[in-house]
Amino acid sequence: MDTIPFHHPFIGPEEEEAVIRVLRSGWLTTGKEALAFEEEFGNFLGQGFFCLAVNSATSGLHLALEALRIGPGDAVFLPTYTFTATAEVVRYLGAEIVFVDIAPDSYNMDNLALERAIHGFTGTNVKLKPKAIIVVHFGGLPCDMTAINRTAQNYDLAVVEDAAHAFPVRTLPPSGPWAGTCSDTGVFSFYATKTITTGEGGMVVTEQEDLARRISIMRSHGIDRSVWNRYTDNAASWYYEVTAPGYKYNLPDLLAAVGRVQLGRAMELLAMRKKIAERYDQAFVNNSSLIIPPREGARHLYTIRLRKPEGRDSFIESLRSQGIGCSVHFIPLHLMPYYRERYGLKPEDYPESAKRYLETVSLPIWPGMSEAQVDRVIESVKRSL
Repeated sequence: MDTIPFHHPFIGPEEEEAVIRVLRSGWLTTGKEALAFEEEFGNFLGQGFFCLAVNSATSGLHLALEALRIGPGDAVFLPTYTFTATAEVVRYLGAEIVFVDIAPDSYNMDNLALERAIHGFTGTNVKLKPKAIIVVHFGGLPCDMTAINRTAQNYDLAVVEDAAHAFPVRTLPPSGPWAGTCSDTGVFSFYATKTITTGEGGMVVTEQEDLARRISIMRSHGIDRSVWNRYTDNAASWYYEVTAPGYKYNLPDLLAAVGRVQLGRAMELLAMRKKIAERYDQAFVNNSSLIIPPREGARHLYTIRLRKPEGRDSFIESLRSQGIGCSVHFIPLHLMPYYRERYGLKPEDYPESAKRYLETVSLPIWPGMSEAQVDRVIESVKRSL
């Protein structure tokens, strides 16, 4: 019996042709393809956005926080229910993390818990300065950015959106702002499993020119001119200046070319995901053993919640024995040894996150799944329950 993988990228002849075009061009690193990808991404989102392609969303989050001047002595608030990349970039810069619980019956950060965390922190901690909030649009379901931005304004905090799961989805459907564009800066992921992919890669988006300028310089060693400009401009010159100790975070043209094709079919890929999610919804909505996810968003993940969490691990093993790939998103960070020990945390400190982790399983949902594969997943879930 063939295994249905948890994820499989949707790559066709157009992506292959784009890669071949770049290979034959003689220019493989960051150049005109990456510039075109940035421009086209900005056109998709609408006018007024600076879009900066990077080699991963993790790099993008790091650059965003660095541009906001986050550093030692600063505190950044973020959900414990997220992948470690969201938090580790804070530590890269020497700042400290304050975790926040998720809302009841949700996977997104609870704004009331956020307010309590900020208020309690500012009243008790005199050594650290609250500086920023990172929100995570889990599974492609947008957070309540109106409430979060209001909280940020009340405490004079910057906001960064971890929109790794959230392209393309609007925060106030059907015509509100795009997730990832509602704050100081947003960061998208093009990792292999994401809604559009370049294999590895990401995009940082901001309306603030000063942030965009800093990110642009810092993603390429802190050099004041791009390599494309230095070698191809009419006034091309070998001379450049290092204005800051930057990083090597640029996206090469080989990957940007794939991203351009994927961007062009983003809505088609979203429709495919929605169709699979609707099949799952119909199959599971009346099943008393589980809870289905909200029927909105980018449908990056399809997370079911088992009403009897003590059977979660055996449920996963049953699916795997039937050839169904699945996963768990996520193990809350306050349970991880590094964060647990650094901040002296216990599972019960964030009860909603701890509870959600124990009851959650992510099912396969990727463009290109056949109806027969979706049927197999459905039947295997029912059998395992």
